[in-house]
Amino acid sequence: MLRRVDLTAERTSARTLRRVLPRAAMDVDAALAAVSPIVEAVRERGYAAARAATLRFDGVDVADPRVPRAALAQALADLDPAIRTALEESIRRTQIVHEHQRRETVAVEVVPGGTVTEKWIPVDRVGLYVPGGIAVYPSSVVMNVVPAQAAGVPSLVVVSPAQKEFGGLPHPTILAACELLGVDEVYAVGGAQAVALLAYGDDELDIEAVDVITGPGNIYVAAAKRLLRGVVGIDAEAGPTEIAILADETADPVHVAADLISQAEHDPAAASVLVTDSAALADAVNDEVTRLVAETKHVQRVQTALSGPQSAVVLVADLEQGLDVVNAYAAEHLEVITADARERAERVRSAGCVFVGAHSPVSLGDYCAGSNHVLPTGCTARHASGLSVQSFLKGVHLVEYSRDALLDVAPLVIALAEAEDLPAHGAAVAARMPG
Repeated sequence: MLRRVDLTAERTSARTLRRVLPRAAMDVDAALAAVSPIVEAVRERGYAAARAATLRFDGVDVADPRVPRAALAQALADLDPAIRTALEESIRRTQIVHEHQRRETVAVEVVPGGTVTEKWIPVDRVGLYVPGGIAVYPSSVVMNVVPAQAAGVPSLVVVSPAQKEFGGLPHPTILAACELLGVDEVYAVGGAQAVALLAYGDDELDIEAVDVITGPGNIYVAAAKRLLRGVVGIDAEAGPTEIAILADETADPVHVAADLISQAEHDPAAASVLVTDSAALADAVNDEVTRLVAETKHVQRVQTALSGPQSAVVLVADLEQGLDVVNAYAAEHLEVITADARERAERVRSAGCVFVGAHSPVSLGDYCAGSNHVLPTGCTARHASGLSVQSFLKGVHLVEYSRDALLDVAPLVIALAEAEDLPAHGAAVAARMPG
């Protein structure tokens, strides 16, 4: 089922690897033409335009998008106790990790009488997007809300698509997760119109614009984020999910196959890539994939993802080349299942999250590891990080110099101002010097 890419013949540069490795297609530019009129309409007419888009795309007319407090409470009351227990533990573990990400104020004495202090200030208001398409993602509520709360953001709002089968409300499991986390401002709106509504707000419904928007969505959500970057802060333009697995002959082919399928289950465009120096493992994994796919619930979706050009087995000459490959691929999720898994994992330079050893599957990170599952896709892990407390903080410098400290450095400031032909800069310092 999985096609094979053989790289054993020769070493390949990172630049070439990025061209030949399988990758999901993500043409955000193509979606901009469809999204731009929606975003502009919401900017001009607020929720009225978002309402029209929701009716058009989701088939439901939502007069007031604010989810009533009673609906949030009822969703939690009706939640399956086993799911509630799982969500509570997911929240607890995620809080433990993210509370340790808080940044401390650092004051540095540059010279006697001259200090620079770096303060970390949470943004005032964030909009958290929770998808509601092929699957239901209460876990995304956890992964977006917990770091924002840990950062100290005073105002949080969640948006999630209106569901016709639930009377125009988001899925009740998503509402229950919001209630568990104490988020009471929730709107039944999704897609590009939700991103635009978060960015611009609505005066009539008293929806305040946000400072930062986070959370994954489809290509139209990604396109809206691209259009609105700068109007608001954007975490990332999330593409189809990815898993890469670096494995040697010690890996259990059943584990590897199950993990590849687990990501393929998300989306027909999801990418599942095995990188191995063992042809025997590659053959065994392919056999197990064929067997396990037949037993999975979403057979067609999984088959489409695994047989697509974005998924493959990549054969390498050795694990050193394997490291080169996974670093060039820069997967959203990378599993390292080798005899020396921790040592290999420590040498990974580009991945959204690294899962070390046979007992740390991506599914664990999706829900209950304590890590965040909102991660960079599409090779952006070369320069980007997953969602964290830092995503909601602003670093601000406080510069404080005494008179003597300024006088001491004044000639240097004036010299540099003259070098840049900005004499007024130097004059601003000179004005503070004794006559």
